[in-house]
Amino acid sequence: MFDDTRPIFLQLAERVAADILRGRYAEGEQVPSTNELAAHLRINPATAGKALNLLVERGILVKRRGIGMFVAAGAPERIAGERRQGLVHDFIHPLLAEAAALGLSPAEVIRLIEQETGTP
Repeated sequence: MFDDTRPIFLQLAERVAADILRGRYAEGEQVPSTNELAAHLRINPATAGKALNLLVERGILVKRRGIGMFVAAGAPERIAGERRQGLVHDFIHPLLAEAAALGLSPAEVIRLIEQETGTP
C-alpha cells in the first residue's frame, strides 16, 4: 500500500492525483473526505488531511467549506503538465546526458527508442 521511502501524505496525494488523471474523479466531483481516506487506508486523519491540503495548494482540489474537497477545473491537465515536467527532469535530461557521454546524437536516441517500442 504505502512504502517507507517517502512520507505517506506525499504518496497519498500522488495516488489521488493519479485517480484524477485516470478519470476516477471528474472535474467538479467530490473526492473522499479526510476521515473517509483515513478510515479506508488506516492512517492518521492528519496525514490524510495533509495530503488533501497539498492538492489544494497545487490547485488540483478546491475546498468548499462545510461540504468537502472537489476536483478543480483543469486539474487533469495540470496534473499531466506536472508529470510531463517530472518526466523531462527525471528521465529525459539524464538520458540525454548519458547519450552525450556515449557520443549518441538525439536522433540516434530516438532511433533506439523506436527500436525498443517497435515504432517506425
